[in-house]
Amino acid sequence: MMIHVTQEAAEWFKRELDLKNGQAVRFFARYSSGGKLYPGFSLGIGVDRPVSPALTSEVEGITFYMEDQDKWYLDGYHLNVTYDEGLGDIEYKYEAAQPN
Repeated sequence: MMIHVTQEAAEWFKRELDLKNGQAVRFFARYSSGGKLYPGFSLGIGVDRPVSPALTSEVEGITFYMEDQDKWYLDGYHLNVTYDEGLGDIEYKYEAAQPN
């Protein structure tokens, strides 16, 4: 499991969430319809400080992470966060992780 955020996606987060270098974005599992991996769940985001991060990635001075309690959501997958210029929005892509 890993989180990969492209530079363009990180710049989107900085603009949309008014982030400054050194801040962090948390990815977490939330109750919601339309989730791609698990029915009834989707990926949420929030600006927060890591407490017990299981996965982290730093791009453009921003730390992107998932807490240990939420890592089940990515079990067996890598999260790739990209920016879709045509939509002007970020996109989550889940890639099956190869077993060790």
